[in-house]
Amino acid sequence: MSKKLIRSGVIVSAMTLISRVLGLVRDVVIANLMGAGSSADVFFFANKIPNFLRRLFAEGAFAQAFVPVLTEYQEKHTPEETRELIGKVAGTLGGLVTLVTLFGVLGSPILAALFGGGWFLDWLNDGPNAEKFELASLMLKITFPYLWFITFTALAGSILNTRGRFAVSAFTPVFLNISIIAFALYVSPTMESPEIGLAWGVFVGGLVQFIFQIPFLIQDRALVKPSWGWHHPGVVKIRTLMIPALFGVSVSQINLLFDTFIASFLMTGSISWLYYADRLLEFPLGLFGIAIATVILPALSKKHINAEGEGFRHTMDWGVKAILLLGMPAMFGLILLAQPMLMVLFMRGAFSITDVEMASYSLVAYGAGLLSFMMIKVLAPGYYSRQDTKTPVKFGIIAMVTNMFFNLIFAIPFGYVGLAIATSMSALLNAGLLYRGLHKAGVYQVSRSTLIFTFKIIVATAVMSGLLFYFSPDQSQWLSWNIGHRMLMLITLIIAGAISYLMTLLLLGVRPWKIKKAPVSR
Repeated sequence: MSKKLIRSGVIVSAMTLISRVLGLVRDVVIANLMGAGSSADVFFFANKIPNFLRRLFAEGAFAQAFVPVLTEYQEKHTPEETRELIGKVAGTLGGLVTLVTLFGVLGSPILAALFGGGWFLDWLNDGPNAEKFELASLMLKITFPYLWFITFTALAGSILNTRGRFAVSAFTPVFLNISIIAFALYVSPTMESPEIGLAWGVFVGGLVQFIFQIPFLIQDRALVKPSWGWHHPGVVKIRTLMIPALFGVSVSQINLLFDTFIASFLMTGSISWLYYADRLLEFPLGLFGIAIATVILPALSKKHINAEGEGFRHTMDWGVKAILLLGMPAMFGLILLAQPMLMVLFMRGAFSITDVEMASYSLVAYGAGLLSFMMIKVLAPGYYSRQDTKTPVKFGIIAMVTNMFFNLIFAIPFGYVGLAIATSMSALLNAGLLYRGLHKAGVYQVSRSTLIFTFKIIVATAVMSGLLFYFSPDQSQWLSWNIGHRMLMLITLIIAGAISYLMTLLLLGVRPWKIKKAPVSR
């Protein structure tokens, strides 16, 4: 089982790596085109709202509720009953999302006023940011249908994941990035408002993602005619699990939307600086955290259904070790190399050194919470696989309220950076509560071997961090070099850091490729 998990994790990580690299290329192109000015703020705003709802209706709460139930049907029901469940879920979910999408398109000014309060007030009072509100309302009409496309894309991906076909859904986001890059390069420069071209890139990208999944569903005999099934037993079970999970799994997204609301009252560029920092954070989070969570959820669901308690705990322990192994060095690497990475990736065109400095502050604040964000992705499936969505909801609401409280405390003295600090602190609280709940329920407890493993990871990360801190040039040196020299130096530092980390682990007796042989936690 562990070998299969590792193989699946490698496949998902490889496909995710391609997507994340293209995502960085996309952000580089956007930064070159618009920098961190008003147009960039509005585009990121208009893209964030449908992406938030995507987490609710698609990849987040829905997947966490749907995968365990679908796994149960595939294990204990006939293929015909499983196909019926898929059809009922597609019809019911599709009907609801169609209504939400129509409301989003027709009511875009309401959404723009609700989440961009600062811009709306300026619009009412003929203030300097009035145009942002009007532009945001228009762009939401274009980007909101992305929610409809990506919901069915996520449904198809969940079906394929439960059948062990992780590569398809992991590769699908590549098409969104390609679409936005193409529109940024060939459509936006020809338009009076380049950000409108990017919005159309989001629309087309969602459509292509949706179409790409269909042949694989046909191949797996899983393309079923949708039909309304609100009272179907499987749908009832899924929506019962999903409704509380809407809050639990999407707490971080609600926090980000609240951050956006507050940032609309702050200086121009605040939303963009937070966005660019978040994009760099999402690279290791998606590559490691989400990839590991994706492969362990179906495995945990099967262990629970078949009453394999020891196997369940062993799978959880594997996930925690994998997150520590990859997340700890990634976290300190992001913090120590924040400015060089932003310089190499974004500092060209409309993106200035001032934008680099401003975005680096928020990246350091976000980076401090990377390990917590990744742990949440692995600990939450420990609940969802057992079809327990209420407990994570309780913890999620506590974390969300705490984040809002932290926002009010830190935003006043630190501005937009305070929003990032608050997000990281609330993630740490959420991860702690999730682990404490699993521990108290007797479901999972960190094994002694994992504690020893953690200590060795900390030592190796400290060695790597010391090396990066000592050898990293100061800002004036980075600025004196051309882009090629900067890129070469950044790659050298990353490789040197990775080698020092791996060598220290080997000296401490850790063999990363043998994590699967760790003993089952007691």
